[in-house]
Amino acid sequence: MKRFNPFKGSSVSSKKLLWLGAVAGLLGGIQAASADTLPPLPKYIADQGKLRVGVKCDYPPAGFLGSDGKPTGVEIDMARHIAQIAFGSPDKVDLQCVTSENRIPTLMAKKVDLLLATLGIFPARQKVIDFTVPYFWGSSTFLVAKDSPYHTNAEVLDKKIIALKGGSQITWLTQNAPKAELIRMNTNSDALQSLRQGRGEAYTGDVASLINLLPSNPDLRMLPLKEQYDVQWGGGGIRKGEQEWKAYLDVILQDMKSQHFYGPVVDKYVKEPVVRDLMVATYETDPPQK
Repeated sequence: MKRFNPFKGSSVSSKKLLWLGAVAGLLGGIQAASADTLPPLPKYIADQGKLRVGVKCDYPPAGFLGSDGKPTGVEIDMARHIAQIAFGSPDKVDLQCVTSENRIPTLMAKKVDLLLATLGIFPARQKVIDFTVPYFWGSSTFLVAKDSPYHTNAEVLDKKIIALKGGSQITWLTQNAPKAELIRMNTNSDALQSLRQGRGEAYTGDVASLINLLPSNPDLRMLPLKEQYDVQWGGGGIRKGEQEWKAYLDVILQDMKSQHFYGPVVDKYVKEPVVRDLMVATYETDPPQK
């Protein structure tokens, strides 16, 4: 299988210049582009006077709590951008922290009207909710102790594996690694603590999230990127039957991608050049071939 290289032919310095040059006109440019083609904002959304969004709060750089204790991250910036277009202000947004386990129930209970929460698109979820157009692709891998003897998926797939409740990794492992003993945790922090305590041999999660944990967790390492598995598209989650809302969001998300919204945003949260390039690739390129 041909391996995907998100860095091939790229120059970090030239990318950075491109991103910085786009920042000044980014908000106005995307808003203007959307204004020509945007369907009407659904009345029930407009009547609320704000955008209600479920976001991750322990999953950097997609969503996490900043030093002020408030949600921040790539998907939070996305939510604020949509609020700017819908209501004229990035502050007209109600950000509610959700986990992998409770994000869909939170949406179905009408506590939020949109999920921007690292939500992979796959059949089991499509039976319950609808999705916007995809805005990122993701894949999964394993985090292990730095002195662990494991270097390939095959070496861990029959071991005790830590995973987040409600995460797509559990579905994949259940189908593809029947000998694995799954240890389900609620949050990233709980999973890391369990790994250090030796409750599991590996912690599995999204590559984009795990790779960002490495600088602050030098006692851990990630399996090689060639070992990534379960490559899939991800998008925003909405309730079934809300076609006007989907049409509205789809136009905005498509414009955000075409106008390179994500480069400058990722640059705010990810400083390591290789990690930053990988992150931008997940938003602005097609996924690797399976």
